[in-house]
Amino acid sequence: MKDTAEIPVQPSLRADGIPNINIGQSYDQHYTDAEIHYENLENLAAFFGRNMPVHYHDRFYQLHVILNGIVRVHLDEQSYTAEGPVFFLTPPAVPHAFVTENAAKGHVLTIRQQQVWNLLGGMEQSLWGSNSAISHPLCVALEPEYSPIAARFLRLLELIGEEYDQTEIQRNRALQALLQLILIDICRLADQEQPQQNVRKEDVRIFHTFNGLIEQHYREHLTLSQYAGKIGVTEARLNDICQRLAGLASKRLVMDRIMQEARRFLLFTTMGVTEISYELGFKDPAYFARFFRRHSGMTASQYRKEHRR
Repeated sequence: MKDTAEIPVQPSLRADGIPNINIGQSYDQHYTDAEIHYENLENLAAFFGRNMPVHYHDRFYQLHVILNGIVRVHLDEQSYTAEGPVFFLTPPAVPHAFVTENAAKGHVLTIRQQQVWNLLGGMEQSLWGSNSAISHPLCVALEPEYSPIAARFLRLLELIGEEYDQTEIQRNRALQALLQLILIDICRLADQEQPQQNVRKEDVRIFHTFNGLIEQHYREHLTLSQYAGKIGVTEARLNDICQRLAGLASKRLVMDRIMQEARRFLLFTTMGVTEISYELGFKDPAYFARFFRRHSGMTASQYRKEHRR
């Protein structure tokens, strides 16, 4: 029997197959109980990949700020394509998926729901009530050269990143003060026009369903034809939808999910590469070794040595 303490926490699934990801448990176990978690986009992308399949965060808000490059974002039933700088906000339990370009940089804040409520609780009802900006998913393009609010918002993200790495006295209070200003600016910026893309809701539903099925079956190594059959569409249509909504082939979405799990095992367990290959459904460890190297540019052992904390 394996020591369960050596196995990374698996995301829980909703009835529709969409996983709940707890950043503290899945990515940065040093901050499992943190009220505010900051990370730069590049580090998260190195772990999860540039393609983040549909998921949600139970009882957590998440803010992504993309500083450069094209990003494709799917927030519940809405889809957006925008060029940085842009931010998107996901309230708790809202399904979302996104793809960023390889060179894209940015900031990611994951904030416990109660912390947001506490910080905004003393403000006007219009800022935090059921009809407020932060009650709904947002995708807002930023123009710091024209908007002082946008320029300050981006500077605040830099400051919270700097403060997060400090061990100085009153660090938590400083983080809360910066976060409160960021939330206020989000409410102010939310009135800007959102870069919405016209996408059929049925295509978004199929895309989410496919990602949910990947989450359930990626260890089984189903063929794309089998995935398409479970959804009730042709393989060609499934691939076309993935290309339009994510800018990636349907096969790539499956491969990326396997790679994400492989990286989690390498970073958070002491399991050998052979054992990991069997955990991920590979019958031949040598094939898994070639698969990992092809998709990461290095061997699994090299990845563990270079990235383990």
